[in-house]
Amino acid sequence: MACARVPLDEQQVTESGSSGKERTLPALHPDRKEERCFVPYKPPPEDGSPAEVEEFLEHARFIAEDLEWLLALPHDKFWCQVVFDESLLRCLDSYLQLAPRGLDLGTLPLSPAVADVQRTIHKAVFLTFLRMATHKESKEHFITPAVFGEIIYNNFVFDIPKILDLCVLFGKGNSQLLHKMIENIFTQQPAYYSDLEETVPTVLQVFDTILKKCGLQCEGATAMEPMKLNEQKQPTAMSMKLEELADLVLYLCDSTSTIHAFLDIFPAACSSFHSHGFLSRLPSFYEAAVPDLEKAIRKRSFDDKSLQEDLWKRMSHSCRKMVETTHLLLHHTCLQPILEGRENMQTFAEELLQYFTSFLPEKRFLVDYDDEFPISDDISLLQQALPVIDETRTLYLLQGVESAWDATGRRRPQTEGASSSPANQGAAAAACSDGFGSPEVKESRGERLEGAEAAPQKGDNGAVCPVSGPELESLLSCIRDLLPDLGEGFLLACLQEYGYNSELVINNILEDRLAPSLEKLDRTMPRPVKEDLPDVLNTRSNVFDDDEFDVFRKNQVDMSRVWKGRRKGESAREMLDDKQHIAEQRARYLMYETVVDEVAVEPGASGGAGTDPYDLDDYDDEYDDTYDMNQVGANDLDGDSLLSRRPFTVPQVLRKGTKAEEEEQEDDEDEDVSQNPVNRDQFVQDPALLRERAEAKRAAMQQKKGFRPERSSNVVGRPKGQGQTTETLLDRRKKETNKSRVSNHNRRSMADRKRNKGMIPS
Repeated sequence: MACARVPLDEQQVTESGSSGKERTLPALHPDRKEERCFVPYKPPPEDGSPAEVEEFLEHARFIAEDLEWLLALPHDKFWCQVVFDESLLRCLDSYLQLAPRGLDLGTLPLSPAVADVQRTIHKAVFLTFLRMATHKESKEHFITPAVFGEIIYNNFVFDIPKILDLCVLFGKGNSQLLHKMIENIFTQQPAYYSDLEETVPTVLQVFDTILKKCGLQCEGATAMEPMKLNEQKQPTAMSMKLEELADLVLYLCDSTSTIHAFLDIFPAACSSFHSHGFLSRLPSFYEAAVPDLEKAIRKRSFDDKSLQEDLWKRMSHSCRKMVETTHLLLHHTCLQPILEGRENMQTFAEELLQYFTSFLPEKRFLVDYDDEFPISDDISLLQQALPVIDETRTLYLLQGVESAWDATGRRRPQTEGASSSPANQGAAAAACSDGFGSPEVKESRGERLEGAEAAPQKGDNGAVCPVSGPELESLLSCIRDLLPDLGEGFLLACLQEYGYNSELVINNILEDRLAPSLEKLDRTMPRPVKEDLPDVLNTRSNVFDDDEFDVFRKNQVDMSRVWKGRRKGESAREMLDDKQHIAEQRARYLMYETVVDEVAVEPGASGGAGTDPYDLDDYDDEYDDTYDMNQVGANDLDGDSLLSRRPFTVPQVLRKGTKAEEEEQEDDEDEDVSQNPVNRDQFVQDPALLRERAEAKRAAMQQKKGFRPERSSNVVGRPKGQGQTTETLLDRRKKETNKSRVSNHNRRSMADRKRNKGMIPS
């Protein structure tokens, strides 16, 4: 063998030929290929006879044994077989084309033996493609990246259709591994990007074909909206044969599932679909074709009701995948650059709003999209990332969404955004299989989502589990499809350890990177026996526990204390006239009875009318004593000119003397004020004097050791969406607390005006 650390494409090996002489060959040479014939794959028979089932089992065992033999080959022998054995590639291609998809497995009545051998082939094919997509298995076994790209491209080991089939067949539970595979393929051979660009128009042609089959003529490859029905030339969904309708729905379901799986696993391909106007074609196709197909499935008469149910389930699945595909494209081409803060964020935001605006005429599509991915959430993200977004435009979009809900006659679910948690996604998937576009199904799905979010789920052993029971079974089934030798108890422990993430569990098991606590467990450990749940009556807590009528804890209840209807010999008036309960409560209220009603004060005594200027008989309950304090508002730092007050003046209405006496009295008052600058009736002190005192106090404080000047206020803070500092939050709280000073100042101004007019006694 060649020396270590040499790539396979440069290695030379020495082997003995047919004549017995040794010869030196490249490690990758046709003569080193083993002679083995790989048979093509055939799908399991539908309702087949025992002979057909036995034939399938024998055929499938051949394929499984051949693939297991291939995976056991060393690195150089494996690649010689892959590159030079055409029967191997034909076998793998046949499985990708004919293998049952996710929805097909639910309709096939597979026996345990057939299901077991199908899982074995499924796992072997996936591991074979995984090894073929890896150019470096270890430090000693690897291929030069450039040569690896040429090998897989020139020998058609991988192409775009194969990659699409790999995503839809193995994407569930293996998305991380598939993402690494496809990313490595596109990285080592960039020519696949060019092939993808040429494939997208073919994918778009699928929608045109379906529209044509339904009698919805399209104006061309660049058409955005279908034309009206032309019933005379083309059959419609209501008039075509049931076999053609079934084929059309299956074709749509397979296409939409494949596209969504590919874009979900390999988001880098979203740019290619986006550049070909996929976001413009998909909503218009949805609006034109989906209502007609759903109407045909509901209204047409089917001899086999199971076929009708299967078509409706596939149609609902297709609708969901088209909506999710649209969201994937919008997220990766418009929203993701904004969230990552790339350059030209305004351009991406404008493009996103433009797409939302183009969805407004497609009311059915808009409602289904908004139900799964609320447009208001995306607009809220835009407003946080870019505060300069036009509010008028966003308001117009939100109003358009509301009008679409009203136009379709559907009711928005009460709990919005509930489908984000894993438990709610499982509930939503179950509801989708019943009917994606039905208003009744929407409402029931909203109720299930709300319930799933409100209460935690419980597993088989009674422990709290973040996923529902059916979803837990789905996760276990997904893992056991790839790893059937593992016990369900071991898989449950793995799911619990890794947060019920099946992809992470599969990845860590295949790479032998399990946690130490899981390495100690028996991998064939069965599922633990389900424990009996505790009795609800024994764990309840109620205010009526252990009372005389608690039938849950007492075997006998005094039925004489239980009355049904009116008592015998007792009328309603007699029951109302019975005041016995008042007499029983009289003693309690006597304890609160006032002991002394009045206090007689003798003339001349303390507090009497003779000594106290404010006699008790003169008390006025209507008097407002709010402004009796001279220092009210004196510490406010304001410059209101109304604070400079003049002495009290008797109103002209109350004056009885002559005009001369009034002028003389006013002169006397002015003279008293000038002689006594500090008026004892002064309502507030001079603001200028108060400011001088405050300034002197601040100057004295600044001379002290350890004095820290007052920090300037900052209530504006940072732009919206970037978070605020603690100082800004404290300043805003201080402003909110002290904002009532202006209203108090206005109140004092009103009191001053009343005082000047003689309405308040001095």
